[in-house]
Amino acid sequence: MSGRLVLVPNTLDFGVAPGPAGPDLQDAVPLGAIRIAAGLGHWVAENAKTARAFLKRVDAVVPLAQPLQSLRIVELPRPPKGAHAGAPRAGLDSLLAPALQGEDIGLLSEAGLPAVADPGAALVQAAHAQGVPVVPLCGPSALMLALAASGLNGQSFAFVGYLPTDAAERTARLRELEAASRRASQTQLAIETPYRNEALLAALLASLHPRTRLAVSCGLTLPGGWTRSDTVAGWRAAPRAMPRDVPAVFAWLAEG
Repeated sequence: MSGRLVLVPNTLDFGVAPGPAGPDLQDAVPLGAIRIAAGLGHWVAENAKTARAFLKRVDAVVPLAQPLQSLRIVELPRPPKGAHAGAPRAGLDSLLAPALQGEDIGLLSEAGLPAVADPGAALVQAAHAQGVPVVPLCGPSALMLALAASGLNGQSFAFVGYLPTDAAERTARLRELEAASRRASQTQLAIETPYRNEALLAALLASLHPRTRLAVSCGLTLPGGWTRSDTVAGWRAAPRAMPRDVPAVFAWLAEG
């Protein structure tokens, strides 16, 4: 009988939480998911070092079934430059070998749910092709939390990833996305490297129509996390500074 590929949620405090352990893991990840993670002996991770840090936090709640040093942790291969995160790539089938021998494998990204705005989709696709059952566990997803907190259309939305860093290209892309949002009444979601949060917010306020609604969620699940949802005109009238070291999700919805 085949083992499973288990999608294990991570906290959203990567690179933000003070100290080596961060806040209590149970504040963000359900105990049931922690128990399953504690029993896994094989892992595929975005980054082996941060995977070990996560497993130390798991061990503090539910003792690991095996010593941390004996766990097998392999890193996902990096996608070729220009390829999207879910693009098929070579070398993934070998990562599933333990599952084909009956052992469960955990898939872990550095923050949030793997394969959602994070690497891992190609491995999930390979698991389906090999007949390996895929089991997602409940846990935090910054995109879904931000969408829920925005008050924007949660029935139709699109995640557009990172926007161009070139100012002219970014402005053109924002106007294209705003037009698509207006046509379909569809919320658009984007993220940015934290140190560029302020630049993206400034570009949104400069490029979007004053009546377009803009929501920004910053540091969700972290102490002091916040969401503000207002028209672009409202944001311009009362701007808010953005941190350079805390992840944020930007969402906007244009009026028809």
